[in-house]
Amino acid sequence: MAHSMVPILSDGTSLADLVDVEKREVSMRVLSDPEIFRLELERLFRKAWIPVAHESEIPRPGDFITRTLAADPVMITRTRTGDVKVLLNICQHRGMQVCRVDAGNSKQFRCVYHGWVYGQDGRFLGSPVKKEQMWGDVRDRSELGLPEARVERFGGMLFATFDPSAPSLDDWFGDYKWYLDLMYDRTESGLEALGPPQRFTVKANWKCAGEQFNADGYHTLTLHRSLFELGVIGSETTGEAVVEMAPAMYGVDVSVPQGHSMRCIPAETTFSMLLGKDVAGLSAMERLRALPPPGLTPELVENLPRRFNQDEMRILAESAPQVGGLFPNTGLVSIWQPSPDGAMGSTMTWHAFMPKGPDEFEFLNWVLVERDASDEVKERMLQASVRAVGSSGTIEQDDAEAWPSMHRSSYGAMGRRQTMKYQALLGVNKPDDWPGSGYVYDGFSKDDGQWNWWLRWLQFMTGNPW
Repeated sequence: MAHSMVPILSDGTSLADLVDVEKREVSMRVLSDPEIFRLELERLFRKAWIPVAHESEIPRPGDFITRTLAADPVMITRTRTGDVKVLLNICQHRGMQVCRVDAGNSKQFRCVYHGWVYGQDGRFLGSPVKKEQMWGDVRDRSELGLPEARVERFGGMLFATFDPSAPSLDDWFGDYKWYLDLMYDRTESGLEALGPPQRFTVKANWKCAGEQFNADGYHTLTLHRSLFELGVIGSETTGEAVVEMAPAMYGVDVSVPQGHSMRCIPAETTFSMLLGKDVAGLSAMERLRALPPPGLTPELVENLPRRFNQDEMRILAESAPQVGGLFPNTGLVSIWQPSPDGAMGSTMTWHAFMPKGPDEFEFLNWVLVERDASDEVKERMLQASVRAVGSSGTIEQDDAEAWPSMHRSSYGAMGRRQTMKYQALLGVNKPDDWPGSGYVYDGFSKDDGQWNWWLRWLQFMTGNPW
């Protein structure tokens, strides 16, 4: 079957029929079908740009870490010349995993099965009993190195793809990069990761998490209701009044053709919720000084005008991007988070939902900080992140309850015939003074971003996305 053809599943169902574009419904079958998962590995994850690490995790020559890119094990190494490589962690002799530890520093890598040795850059260096030439004479030694992915960076995050024809990372972001810059590229020194990411397994299909982060603000109202009841965000209230206290209900959502979406939340809601302060009449800099964007200190705020123009400063002050998703499997969080002592904290994190199979995925959570922030600020952000969005965080514990339930529902004879519905669309209604590009939706958080995510998934799964 040619790759460009729409796949027909073993029971005769066309994969394209599992997404009803006219009704905007998606079959629950896509959340558990092993055949669909195998197609995703080939048609989506082999081609997409996927975040695998932050460059601050491998600061010195010889440093390495091991991760997965979907079902493929990879090594991320820094060579003696400082280059970063993402290498397929599969020995080219018999297919065993070459490196079997999480991290370290090494000049070379030796497979424990037959002793084949590879350099920091993945080159094949040799094997035991050299005179016997156990690599044979069919392939030149230069052909026996570890397959290498393309690598590009944003905000210190390392993205990889094994598709030589994939667009550049900037083209992959498209107009979304304007919003990413406001969240993660605000200072000259940039970001660092506070250690390795938290990693934990969720017993659900990766798409449950992937599509939610594409601007699903609606679930905040009920799934995260305990946060209001505990006073972590907003205040305890009942009925329709809680809508006014939920910071994710109204705002500006943004999507781009590449499948990424973002939520930009009005500062008026945030200021009244966190500081009890009226911001009417304040300039952009006055707002930013009163409540710096998550991760920034008052000192770092003073440098923002050298990085951003007036329109960008206004969005940072009035309706900053805070939660979003990068297609296909990345979540972005940059939010304020009150501390138990009442002080105002914040968290900046990247999530990756790395599939381990149709039934589970690994949740990676990188905690990021500005390199120029003080040690005290970094410690407070680490604590806030762990409390809010880590493996034991109040927010992600809620999400990790919903995703497995969705997944389990897709297994039954009746459950797999049900559909997920994306029929409440706000529609593009970009405000006249909104400076960012993309599909802009101003108002109540509806299904637009998530539906765009599914349309992009369908593109990858049924044709050539480039």
